Amino acid sequence: MPLTREAKSKLIERYRVHPRDTGSPEVQIAVLSERISYLNEHFQVHRKDHASRRGLLVLVGKRRRLLEYLKRRNPERYKQVIERLGIRK
Repeated sequence: MPLTREAKSKLIERYRVHPRDTGSPEVQIAVLSERISYLNEHFQVHRKDHASRRGLLVLVGKRRRLLEYLKRRNPERYKQVIERLGIRK
């Protein structure tokens, strides 16, 4: 099932930088990562869904650009985000 409103608000609470934060790079990366993991599960069942596969590639590109931005602006926050999300090696 796609990301529900409750699940998204829990993600925002977990990754926000300050109390009213909804759009920091950390939050955006966490939401994109959740959507990417959902689509990966979707493709285990629906292998020929090429339209959604293109959407997945768009999401992965967005997340990559946000991670690069965060790495340039604040390397410490970048390291924290990739550790908490378990992305990158």
